[in-house]
Amino acid sequence: MSHRFEVGDHVTWNSEAGHVSGTVTKVHTADFDYKGHARRASPEDPQYEIASDTTDHVAAHRGGALRLVDE
Repeated sequence: MSHRFEVGDHVTWNSEAGHVSGTVTKVHTADFDYKGHARRASPEDPQYEIASDTTDHVAAHRGGALRLVDE
């Protein structure tokens, strides 16, 4: 099972452009629409919306793709 994150957690993930970091802004525990695509989520396997630290980009990822940033 992957780590559970909360709104406000600072996380990092690997993207096509390299490692990116940002702040969790939403936790989805039910299926949701993201940028025109249906995304699957459940209380057992949530997805997270993360606002990038350096751009206005918002990403959605499962917990397995994220790592908590040590601050």
